[in-house]
Amino acid sequence: MLYLDPPAVPWRGRLWSHLVSDVSYAELHAFAEALGLPRRGFDRDHYDLPADRVPMAVWLGARLVPSREIVRLLRAADLRRPKPRAVPAPGGPVTPRGPGISAGSRVPG
Repeated sequence: MLYLDPPAVPWRGRLWSHLVSDVSYAELHAFAEALGLPRRGFDRDHYDLPADRVPMAVWLGARLVPSREIVRLLRAADLRRPKPRAVPAPGGPVTPRGPGISAGSRVPG
């Protein structure tokens, strides 16, 4: 089955949705091709779908679900491919990872 979330991600003056399959990447690529999406729109485990193509995707059978459901569906199908975490080169600068600067923190300067 194919799923997409409501268009909510702004980029280049448009809103975008995420299109995923809970069956296989082959199913996802075939559906994207039917929609006329370029392969470059594939990002690890989903296609970025412009808002103007959402009605056609739904008409072709994709189900509209909340954004949270997209990740849950990918994980349940073992198709989730998260972005790799950056690993600093040996001897290179280390950028602290975490929630950011907390209230009351002092920034050196």
